[in-house]
Amino acid sequence: MASNKTFFGHPRGLATLFFTEMWERFSYYGMRALLFLFIVAPIHEGGLGFDDKSGGAIYGLYTMFVYLLALPGGWIADNLFGLRRSIFYGGCIIAAGHFCLALPYQETFFIGLLFIVMGTGLLKPNISSMVGELYGPEDQVRRDNGFSIFYMGINIGALIAPIICGYLGENVNWHYGFAAAGIGMVLGVIQFKLTEKNLGDAGITVKSAGDQATQKMRLLWLSIMLVALAIFVVMMWLKIIVVDPVLLANSFKWLIGICVGLYFTYTLIFEKLDADEKKKVAAIAIVFVITAIFYTGYEGQGSTLNIFAKRYTDLVVAGFATPASWFQSLPPIYVVTFVPIFTGLWIFLASKNSNPSTPVKLSLGLVFTALAYVAMIGASFVVISGQKALPTWLFLTYLLLTFGEICLYPIGLSGITKLSPKRLVGRMMGVFFMALALGNLVAGLFAGDIDEKVVAKDPHVLVDLFQFIVIMMMASAVVVLLIAKPLRKLMGDVR
Repeated sequence: MASNKTFFGHPRGLATLFFTEMWERFSYYGMRALLFLFIVAPIHEGGLGFDDKSGGAIYGLYTMFVYLLALPGGWIADNLFGLRRSIFYGGCIIAAGHFCLALPYQETFFIGLLFIVMGTGLLKPNISSMVGELYGPEDQVRRDNGFSIFYMGINIGALIAPIICGYLGENVNWHYGFAAAGIGMVLGVIQFKLTEKNLGDAGITVKSAGDQATQKMRLLWLSIMLVALAIFVVMMWLKIIVVDPVLLANSFKWLIGICVGLYFTYTLIFEKLDADEKKKVAAIAIVFVITAIFYTGYEGQGSTLNIFAKRYTDLVVAGFATPASWFQSLPPIYVVTFVPIFTGLWIFLASKNSNPSTPVKLSLGLVFTALAYVAMIGASFVVISGQKALPTWLFLTYLLLTFGEICLYPIGLSGITKLSPKRLVGRMMGVFFMALALGNLVAGLFAGDIDEKVVAKDPHVLVDLFQFIVIMMMASAVVVLLIAKPLRKLMGDVR
């Protein structure tokens, strides 16, 4: 157990993890708010000068790997370093990545992205696990409340990051914005080391250490993979290997789908599940598809909607040119404001025996996302008329997207934990995060369709893109409602 000192009535170690996560999210969302804008910004404006399709693919690949590398990151913590050292190493690698982005070279930019996804894969899944280790098995109420406090740290970091990093990046120098993100992560790492004594014994033990020979073999394989990765990076640097980001992104889109499909097939056939477990795993497969579709729309925030704000939104307020990246601070504001309201609504409806079922809430998430892009269609017609859209269109869009995530994300996450056979919970959570990875990747590819030159010739391209997303979301919502009854049967006692 951790220290007896308290943080709002919780173990003092919660403060250590709260501020570490806050600064990690500051670094992530601060950099993400600038990333796509920087990639497609002209070289004479300090950007990389990529076309929109390549920029969207690079952005999508980056956000995809952030989620995918959480899987090996969790394995490394469980089998090699333990949670605590993994968090520290991850934070150091993330900071190094941001400072690589702060250098004005294309080569260091891609190395920086590589470092950040590797570091995030080590830190992000393991710091959440550390929160759980601060509480005993009999302390479930405080444990749940502790995660709520921890969640606030995420939103505080996500709120202030675009304001600081976005202003520096867009109004001063792109690389200053990336450097600010790196400084935030350094503060998080320093804070973690200075206060880790408050964590007590939490996160020190390597859960699946094995014997010394096993550890050495694992370290050897990890070293071989890192060396192979380093060789690949050097070959890219020397242009011996040239990677087409659009082709790579489209390949990964299909690869993730095929791998997940094969995994579910393997699980259903070879994992010796009983009839009830098979039904629930089939339900998880459906939730995977719904989640992936939802996030193709939701994760347009950092790419499609960000570039719309930059190019087609009137950003002058009271004579001040507002950075486009500042809109990225809206979701955490909305989350903090409306999560308690939605939670109270579900509790109230449950007391009246009218709480919507899981399939209905999932479909609501899709409907809200569709409505968000209906708002973007309205904004696009303003652009077609020859004017710039007012910021209120994006305010409304982000609000509706947040409503969608509140309906879908916690329900989907909770559903996975409840539906998974006990021995497969970890792997099924990994599958859930692969849905997020796939959604992020496709969202980046969508952003590539807002080509500035094409839009200049035919602004209706904006309407076509947003209309496609609306149709996809609404059609998916209708399908979910149509299969709600059989889906509930598959879920059994999980409602």
